[in-house]
Amino acid sequence: MPVSDNSMDDCRAAALAYLKRGWSVVPIRAGGKVPLVAWQTFQELHASQAEVAGWYRRWPDAGVGIVTGPISGLAVIDVDPRHGGDDSLTDWQDRHGPLPPTIEAITGGGGRHFYFTTASARLRNQVGLLPGVDLRARGGMVVAPPSRHRSGRRYAWREGYGPYERAAAPLPRVLWRLLSGGAEGRGHPLSHWRDLVREGVAEGARNSSLASLCGHLLWHGVDPDVALELLLVWNRERCRPPLPDQEVAGVVASIARLHERGEDGES
Repeated sequence: MPVSDNSMDDCRAAALAYLKRGWSVVPIRAGGKVPLVAWQTFQELHASQAEVAGWYRRWPDAGVGIVTGPISGLAVIDVDPRHGGDDSLTDWQDRHGPLPPTIEAITGGGGRHFYFTTASARLRNQVGLLPGVDLRARGGMVVAPPSRHRSGRRYAWREGYGPYERAAAPLPRVLWRLLSGGAEGRGHPLSHWRDLVREGVAEGARNSSLASLCGHLLWHGVDPDVALELLLVWNRERCRPPLPDQEVAGVVASIARLHERGEDGES
């Protein structure tokens, strides 16, 4: 997919430009996704221009992160194709219609970030909204162009869809219903979750289904330790063949960390 030629290679300049747009920014460890500052502070207030400039004097190779939620007026749909995100999004759009054109970034790992505007504080980070699709909202953050991915590739704005070329679209109503757990209950009808629990899955769909089901449980307030015990039993009884317990525990721990910290995935 084409990416924009006008994305800046200078993360300091990009961070200052995003700050002028009203987005809350933080420095990110070079080649990674870990903030270099106590970024929760910047869920409530914007850094000053002097503060941002000082970060990049101290860490000249740092990437740039954008704090999502009310502080920036942003909700970002994070699509990871390695976990079925492209197919999930296509299926959802086949049923509900295409997403409106909006700001879009291509991640260093080949994923996609769709930026929408919203002032709502009700939307929180959600992992496993659909298989391979997460939400970054209140309590979350995304790595932004032109940060460098651990692969060596840079995050970049999709050609014609960067913030210098168009405005972010308001969060559409049909997407709001999905994100707020409305009629579809986190992107799937209740029958989907009931069938998944009763019928299980075969090899090839176990990890993604486990991650999606874990995200569903956590979003509904189930304690991570309780979710782990439930998913261990589900895996042993319903997955064909079952995954090793250690692998199940690893998936649950990973999803729980994302859910708790609001960190970006590996897309």
